[in-house]
Amino acid sequence: MINRRKFLASSMTASGAMVLPLGLGAQSDGAAISVEKLNYLEIRVSDPGRTIAFYQDLFGLPVQSRSGDHVFLKIGNNKQFMAVRPLQSSETPAIVQLGYSVKDFDVDTQLNALKDNGFQEIDPPADSAPGIDNMMSAWVNRRGDTPELYFSDARGVIVQLSDTSWCGGSGPLGNVCDVPESTTTGIFTLEEINHFTCFVNDGAGANLFYQDFFGLEVQSYQGPGSPVTGIGDGKQFVMYAGPFPGGENAPANIHHASFNMSGFNVDDILGKLRDYGLSARGDKQIGPMMHYISLRMPARGGAEGGTPEVYFTDPDGILMQLQDITYCGGGGYLGNQCLA
Repeated sequence: MINRRKFLASSMTASGAMVLPLGLGAQSDGAAISVEKLNYLEIRVSDPGRTIAFYQDLFGLPVQSRSGDHVFLKIGNNKQFMAVRPLQSSETPAIVQLGYSVKDFDVDTQLNALKDNGFQEIDPPADSAPGIDNMMSAWVNRRGDTPELYFSDARGVIVQLSDTSWCGGSGPLGNVCDVPESTTTGIFTLEEINHFTCFVNDGAGANLFYQDFFGLEVQSYQGPGSPVTGIGDGKQFVMYAGPFPGGENAPANIHHASFNMSGFNVDDILGKLRDYGLSARGDKQIGPMMHYISLRMPARGGAEGGTPEVYFTDPDGILMQLQDITYCGGGGYLGNQCLA
């Protein structure tokens, strides 16, 4: 069998594009762990009540479960959610971790797969411990009768692995949740989590790790050396970028998360964000309650004239993105032209 790393290298053209045979899916057989979807993100904020109100006003996200000081906001019509928790001492607002759902989840099976591939099992660290302190470590946090499996990768990105039915609730699979608490209709309706972009000290190595370990494939390129690693359905993905000048030893940073929606219209979205109270970033440094458009040009895999990507920040300045339901990180106006 051809080694995947050699295959990936031999498949690159001089321009940095990848030529894949038709029918090569978003996930290959023989992976150490088989990932189904992205299923959640966790953010830490200065005022959880204010943050929850903000996301409920914009998107109508109901509370689907609670655990201690964590509040889980439901996204779309599946099990996806966003966890909101308060800052702890010395922390700053940020996206803390992300989650993958796993086919046939079994905590011992997946923990052993991590250990067999170089991860060291440790006791659960404090929530405030940065991932870079526990690189290449895995741990199980037992919340009542619910075992929760985490790992910190070689760049310090913290990831949770869970069952496809996990909702942040109770029970052996964490899938026992109450009926979501009622809330008002939001200004926009989200469909699901679309992607994460992480800034790390070794983007190429991070991409290869996730492709090899989870059997994931490149579904598009946003410029030479900037692969979009697809997850599950050909739309979701994770991007790892870096290093950046002067940041070779910087801790991993989940730079932003992206949600997708039906009826994507740039002018309509910006108008509604403005009416809600967000201001245009313009030439200013990014800060809380702002919005802006980034046009991804052909040199970065976008459309002629640019693929519009809508960004906004919440009350703590945490960066989020909005795209069309068909967005896959590829070309075309809607960013929905990806590799077969």
